[in-house]
Amino acid sequence: MPAPTTHAENTFISSMRLLLPALIFYGGCLVMFAVFRALLCIRFYENIADVDNLLLVFPVGLRMDTVLLCSVLALPVTGMIFFPGKAVRKTRAVFAGYLAVVAGIFVFLEMATFSYMDEFSVRPDRIFLQNMFSGLEVALMIARGYPLMLAAALVITALTVWLVFKKSSRALAALPPVSLTKRIFMAIVVFPLLFLGIRSSFSHRPVNISDAAFSMHPLVNQLGISSTYSLTYALYQVTRHEQDPSAVYGKMSDEEILRRVMSLNRITPDGMGSPDNPLLHFHQSQFPRSRPLNLVIILEESLGAEYVGCLGGMPLTPNLDRLSREGLLFTDLYSTGTRTVRGIEAVISGFLPTPGESVVALENSRQDFFTIAELLKRGGYHTEFIYGGKSTFDNMKSFFIGNGFTAIHDQDSFKDPVFLGSWGVSDEDLFNKAHETFISHGEKPFFALILTTTNHDPFEFPDGRIELYEQSESSRYNAIKYTDYALGLFFDKAKTAAYYENTLFLVIADHSTRLRGQELIPINKFHIPGLIIAPGIKTGTYDRVASQIDMPATVLDIMGISCSHPMIGQSLLNLPENIPGRAVMQYGDTHAYLLDDNLIVQRPKMKPLQFRVTADRQLVPSDIDPEMQKDALAYALLPGLLYTNKSYRN
Repeated sequence: MPAPTTHAENTFISSMRLLLPALIFYGGCLVMFAVFRALLCIRFYENIADVDNLLLVFPVGLRMDTVLLCSVLALPVTGMIFFPGKAVRKTRAVFAGYLAVVAGIFVFLEMATFSYMDEFSVRPDRIFLQNMFSGLEVALMIARGYPLMLAAALVITALTVWLVFKKSSRALAALPPVSLTKRIFMAIVVFPLLFLGIRSSFSHRPVNISDAAFSMHPLVNQLGISSTYSLTYALYQVTRHEQDPSAVYGKMSDEEILRRVMSLNRITPDGMGSPDNPLLHFHQSQFPRSRPLNLVIILEESLGAEYVGCLGGMPLTPNLDRLSREGLLFTDLYSTGTRTVRGIEAVISGFLPTPGESVVALENSRQDFFTIAELLKRGGYHTEFIYGGKSTFDNMKSFFIGNGFTAIHDQDSFKDPVFLGSWGVSDEDLFNKAHETFISHGEKPFFALILTTTNHDPFEFPDGRIELYEQSESSRYNAIKYTDYALGLFFDKAKTAAYYENTLFLVIADHSTRLRGQELIPINKFHIPGLIIAPGIKTGTYDRVASQIDMPATVLDIMGISCSHPMIGQSLLNLPENIPGRAVMQYGDTHAYLLDDNLIVQRPKMKPLQFRVTADRQLVPSDIDPEMQKDALAYALLPGLLYTNKSYRN
């Protein structure tokens, strides 16, 4: 005998009938997206047949589709719950029209994806957006190039709109009356579910496009999202995170920007560059080797020079201080920004900062964007990212997968870590993993980017490892000491391994700690450590001004790799004595260009200022040098030019 239903169950079931149109729409769209996803897998199967776990595109797609559909349904569901039944029935054409138009957009974009992926190997993105608003020429090109596909898309889209409108209108007209009490009950149940569906995460960060990146094959990761999600993400990036530097600092012709920057960085036009890749040039290594070195870049979280003993800072880094005597220490090195993704774009791509988001997080650089990982991968290197946290943070995973990294080791790959905190496993675990991974490569050349996390609020690390600098254990100073402790352990182990003698190590900070509320550029907060340890280089210090963007060119030179690339960074060990060092810094909307001890500061819609930088990095106002000001403007505008035109690649 079945158990009797309770009054609460009856209330919930009868109340949910009010949302039947939305639930049917949700289920129907999930099926539609899954069908198109399957068809895309079949269409491009030849390209993705060898991908492990290919079927994961469907559960991943279910999650990402739910995020999109919950976002789309939030508005009509709110109306269905709070509008009286008569009001919903009278305005059902509005509700039904909304659902029909949305469904039509879904279907049209999914159909357009087949031809678009044939051309670009990605789902509709910013280029698709640009073409949508390019007028008659693009419309005619599509009509002539894909007449059958366009006709089919328009017909099926029209049928979808008609069918969804008809069925939704009928369902809305049949909605039962629901009391205010039941509506309140529904709101209490449904709104948290909608919120969870949109956020799709219980962690401190909601889901983002990088969460769909489960494979090292960029095309497969494109299949895990819908085309509407991809296009919406592109629009979000353009409107919220991309800023045109020329609208902030002033205008200069593309020709003059390129001419000035190439001249300043001794890039000689050698016939390699082209209009769509103007900076491409060849660099001959000054360190010929029978076998190029491996490369390990250790990107230290928030390690400003003020915390490093060998740079005149606090006594928190005894191991880095010791290691500085075994390699080449850069004593006047500056970060390009104040966030980790700025350090990543500078150190592995040599890319200049902008007033908008870093290219690591932007849609137009998800693939076919230059990185040294891509360059080394083409040279036969195994390339990998080793990180103790979630690699989806700040879109890192998508950027790395699309731009040359062949393996990603993040939090989920660590078994039985010594310590697990808010930002992932401890730096001790991170370096142990790195050491074991490097040994496993044997004789195969490799490049690894290691990103530490311990020196990040809330500063968590295992007990009993260090003598505390201050009694409050969870503090920045103690975290720095622990990070340094883990670094020292790693090098002690590495020196006993075969890979050590054939590897270049670059230890460098991503940025220093943040300093808010400053009117101009606090350049002391951009001063960071940089240390290269490699066989065959002279130990000591490099005391001229240098930038993070110089590091990739410098390490490639020392590794013995002669190659073509679009980086403007200079190999510092090959820089003539009469060429002053320079650095470029971005602090919010403020841009700074440092040339030796002269600094140009540019602010939005304001005249630039010039300063002389004292030995203790204080700013003394001075007269504007017109030519230096133009050079500073060229540096500020160049990254926007390269990013917009997709012309930073090999």
